[in-house]
Amino acid sequence: MSFNGFTQHDFDTFAIEGLEGRMEAIRERIQPKFKELGDSLCHDLSILAGNEMFLHIAKHARRKVNPPVDTWMAFCPNKRGYKQVPHFQVGLFDDHVFIWLALIYELPNKGNIASRYMREVDHLQKGLPSDFLLSFDHMKKDTVPVDELDHDGWNAALSRFRDVKKAELLIGRNIASVDPLLGKGEEFEQLIKHTFETLMPLYRMAVNAE
Repeated sequence: MSFNGFTQHDFDTFAIEGLEGRMEAIRERIQPKFKELGDSLCHDLSILAGNEMFLHIAKHARRKVNPPVDTWMAFCPNKRGYKQVPHFQVGLFDDHVFIWLALIYELPNKGNIASRYMREVDHLQKGLPSDFLLSFDHMKKDTVPVDELDHDGWNAALSRFRDVKKAELLIGRNIASVDPLLGKGEEFEQLIKHTFETLMPLYRMAVNAE
């Protein structure tokens, strides 16, 4: 079975009340698609990265009361977990899909990565596509377009990532739930792969900074 894209039915999952009902819908509607898409993306990411990458599908196991407002899959070279290493994410909120290079607060060496990126601010400012976004918290929808950040703006963002314990840095794209591309499985998969390819130099910088 091949990946055929995401539909409004998938996004409607996040309107279901209650933890049990929403988690059941996530498992039935979204996670099978994550598995189909993720296996293919893992293969290509392994080639791009030059080492084996593993697929992790979020289980939301720690949630006991509040239902998740988003769900995702992650890719990294660690078979056991992804939160403490630089990784790639693809996931859904109720109104968009996100495609990220994710450097989240569990990383033990955020300072080294931030310093490495600070030496490449010109590349970050000028070398990323104009439709790329930054997020500073993977649990929120708030984003900043990269084309709104000048040299000082990038330095301020990276300084916060370095100095604030809970600060994160996610770089990539959001695709609105109403975008017809999401219903075209092969085309959407190619966009994800192209996004990962564009982000791969930043991923390598982060990994090497560790």
